[in-house]
Amino acid sequence: MYQLRFTTLVEAPLTVAYDVARTLGRPWSRPLEEVVSERPVRDVYAARIGRGWVTHSRRFSATGAGTLVDEQVDWSTGLPGVLGAAVDQLVLRRRVLRAMQAHLDLYAAAAARRALDVVQVVGAAIVDRGRVLVAKRSGGPYDGCWEFPGGKVERGESDLSALVREIREELGVDVAPQAFVGEVLLDGVVAGGEPSASTLRVWWARLTGGELVAREHAELRWAGADDLDALDWIPADRPLLPAVRALLQVVSRT
Repeated sequence: MYQLRFTTLVEAPLTVAYDVARTLGRPWSRPLEEVVSERPVRDVYAARIGRGWVTHSRRFSATGAGTLVDEQVDWSTGLPGVLGAAVDQLVLRRRVLRAMQAHLDLYAAAAARRALDVVQVVGAAIVDRGRVLVAKRSGGPYDGCWEFPGGKVERGESDLSALVREIREELGVDVAPQAFVGEVLLDGVVAGGEPSASTLRVWWARLTGGELVAREHAELRWAGADDLDALDWIPADRPLLPAVRALLQVVSRT
């Protein structure tokens, strides 16, 4: 068996990176059959080709800079011994490298363009003295539920610029984003976009100025790691609680 791995950082959220990858397919002359599909985190395709076979797998991971796409291509020529090794080294490996390099350049550019048309949502886990600020919604379908404050990214605006702006507008304070916490797929439609196209991306942030005011929320509260599970969270934010608890534990030790 032979193997090559490729890593690409795509300037797009998880959903866009995954959907564009699926739309573009793979750079092989013969179609591969789907084996695994777990949107938006991984997929696996495979096929038998003559005596041999090929498997192409992809994993999508959220980072503060975009989506990290790890791809692995495994194949077997089906040819014995020295002959199989020669075909691999002199023919197949070079073809795979050339095809994947061209494909990944096209993919990264296409995903970045598509990301411009998808409205994203950002949130802040604002931490102070070992506690995180949580906000209770006022009105709407999740009235009375808790969330990490934030809002939508405007067209042409970076995620972090949007985060700082939204917190100033909602809470009357300035924050300094510190590190990426996580990304969650949002069900439904955001700002008239396609269903399940947007994600919520959350950063750890520190207060740098101003006085907290609940301009758009019913209540603001500082919560410790042990308090988080007892709150009635909006569905989008609850999957982030393990990462936020881990963040609070790390920050409390520094």
